[in-house]
Amino acid sequence: MSWNFPSRFYFITHRPSSENGILQDVKEALEAGVRIVQYREKELSLRRQIEEAQEILKLCRKFEATFIVNDRVDLALAVGADGVHLGPEDMPPELARRILGEGKLVGVSVGSVQEALRAKEAGADYIGVGPIFRTFTKSDAGHPIGPGRLREVRSAVDLPVAAVGGITLENVREVGDAGADAVCAISAVSGRDVREKVRAFLEVLGR
Repeated sequence: MSWNFPSRFYFITHRPSSENGILQDVKEALEAGVRIVQYREKELSLRRQIEEAQEILKLCRKFEATFIVNDRVDLALAVGADGVHLGPEDMPPELARRILGEGKLVGVSVGSVQEALRAKEAGADYIGVGPIFRTFTKSDAGHPIGPGRLREVRSAVDLPVAAVGGITLENVREVGDAGADAVCAISAVSGRDVREKVRAFLEVLGR
């Protein structure tokens, strides 16, 4: 599948830092111009995740945005999401592809050129590269790889690249210059005024 990010900001839900609720956060991000949303949920029961994911999917359809589920291939399949994003401890990309089918997106988290090449060989549609900078959002994110490593990954594979980890308005231009097609910033857009915070990123990055 030949594909690229429909917006340069890739919104990832984060319940611990949400002040107005996940659905409101997603709505504001979409209103700001985001066109790809990832549902990342570690706290709710599967039944509640299904219910919430269905509501997010409705919002994404209203704004013609891509909806991705983090980790859970079963959840993505159950709600009819556009794809799934997988980490190193999740289901292998090849198996996820077999379950979801060729029409769905499979994204893979990587932190090195070698991992990026393996992800491409496994059939990933895009890669999430990071952590670029130090992050406190994900306790197991590992050591920062920096914009230099991001640039190496960008040069090594011809897949769409989303950069993640410690990205702020102050450093996002550097990340874009290193070759990121899209960026994910969680802490920097969390809490109140999600719409305005996301819009500020898009003004720097371009839509």
